[in-house]
Amino acid sequence: MNILKKAVVLLSGGLDSAVTLFLAKDNGYECHCVVSEYGQRHKREIRHAELIAKKAGARLHKIKLSFPWNGSSLTDASVKLPSRRTIKEIKKGIPSTYVPARNSIFLSIAASLAETIGASAIFIGAHSEDSSGYPDCRVEYLEAFGNAVKLGTRAGIKKALKIEFPLADKTKKEIIELGQKLGVPFQHTWSCYEGKSEPCGVCDSCILRAKGFKEAGMKDPAIN
Repeated sequence: MNILKKAVVLLSGGLDSAVTLFLAKDNGYECHCVVSEYGQRHKREIRHAELIAKKAGARLHKIKLSFPWNGSSLTDASVKLPSRRTIKEIKKGIPSTYVPARNSIFLSIAASLAETIGASAIFIGAHSEDSSGYPDCRVEYLEAFGNAVKLGTRAGIKKALKIEFPLADKTKKEIIELGQKLGVPFQHTWSCYEGKSEPCGVCDSCILRAKGFKEAGMKDPAIN
């Protein structure tokens, strides 16, 4: 009987994390997805994450968190989401959609699950070029967190657990092209910060996604 190595994958329901999940699967991992409900504006991305995990044949671990202090336009509906910004504006500064220390929290949870189930890798779909200025999507941060895992976990000390961020140096265009090769069901991904029946098309995430598909010469299958 062939026993697959295990990986924990942070899954949001968006394009990048979906590609990361299918890449981990393609690399021979038995994937365990962590899907987090943390008080974001809508639960639509949660439903999409659940569907993507099912399509990938991955195990799903759904957790519920609370950030009662808000601190982000993604968790506080009274704060207006940035919209209709140019690519230059999107890449400048840290936007209101940044959730304070979110990736640190998510990666810590993933590390705890990984140690518990004996996973040898944690996958996160963060990438720097189109990260909208999020400091916790930078390679320097991801490498630093990887070092923290090596120093602060039993598995890390035994060199049995690592953080993988395979999309970190890729553009959105390259991520989409990779996803196409891997058979990622892009029609089931949700990137929009709004939770309406259709993507808004004007938030930062929609703009970056549209740019990626255009540069890849593909029609976004999630858009009717």
